[in-house]
Amino acid sequence: MDIATLAALGGGVLIILIGIATAGGLQTIPSYIDIPSVVITIGGSLLATFGTNTIPGAITALKTVGIVIKMPSFDMSGLVKQIVDLSNTARKEGLLALEEAANGIEDPLLKKGLLLTADGTEPELVRAILEAEIDSIDARHKVNIKFFEDWASQGPSWGMIGTLIGLVNMLNNMSDASSLGPNMAVALITTFYGSAIANWICFPVAEKLKFDNDQELTYKGVMIEGILSIQAGENPRVTEEKLKAFMNPAEREAYDAANGGGGE
Repeated sequence: MDIATLAALGGGVLIILIGIATAGGLQTIPSYIDIPSVVITIGGSLLATFGTNTIPGAITALKTVGIVIKMPSFDMSGLVKQIVDLSNTARKEGLLALEEAANGIEDPLLKKGLLLTADGTEPELVRAILEAEIDSIDARHKVNIKFFEDWASQGPSWGMIGTLIGLVNMLNNMSDASSLGPNMAVALITTFYGSAIANWICFPVAEKLKFDNDQELTYKGVMIEGILSIQAGENPRVTEEKLKAFMNPAEREAYDAANGGGGE
């Protein structure tokens, strides 16, 4: 689980509750719960966001919240070691040996690249095919990201709509002075809900999805560079050093400590 994301989402609730409690006491917390405001703000903003997407696309985007709270499983060091091993195999046994090696590989992009290489596909075509796969992954992820960005922009707007509805109701009951304060409070709660949707949930989720997407694209890019390096017949040590450039200093240091430089 991604502790940072969980802490951010859970901590947001805690901070809001602490703010409410310190300002008015714990007994005021129920006054911030208003069903009509929830319906207008959350329901309205979500439906408006659905309107800019397809239903299957919107459902898929909502499911990505479960992905956000998980740590990305991109083992860059393990990938580089795997590619170096494949490079050594190709150097010793030839490119055709990659076809058998591909059978034990789970990642579909790496497997496809190895099979294309074993089949003797031109390097330019291998790169074009694999980059098209990456572009497709990026496009799918951006649809999910856009969903939460759209929802974040809709939240405050629907909060304001709810506030205006509450103000109209308040003005219609001006003769009852005792109802003015409660009606004003309810009117403002919708604005509170709208801002919370945008800044507590939607923007953080969208930014985390962007981060995860960038991580995955880099990871897949290393695969392409490694496959093309193997296809070009480069020395495994050269391949290793080329791919280590994609690691951060801590990852590189750990990799060197575990593998002693890698290639033969």
